[in-house]
Amino acid sequence: MTMQKLDATLIGQKLRTLRGARPQKEVADALGVTTMAISSYENGERIPRDEIKIALARYYEATVEQIFFSDK
Repeated sequence: MTMQKLDATLIGQKLRTLRGARPQKEVADALGVTTMAISSYENGERIPRDEIKIALARYYEATVEQIFFSDK
């Protein structure tokens, strides 16, 4: 199995697009994290840990692969 390098900037852009007009607080509350965490993911400063990746995928009705491992 090949390990893929995660592009924090691209992931952040995807997360911002998926969030749309929803406030960061709404997403943070749904995931049980802080708005600061959501902001750092969206700004490409941090990549969420695996449990949060799964929670984000469920919240946005996407797959972890679509959000974190796809160039599209």
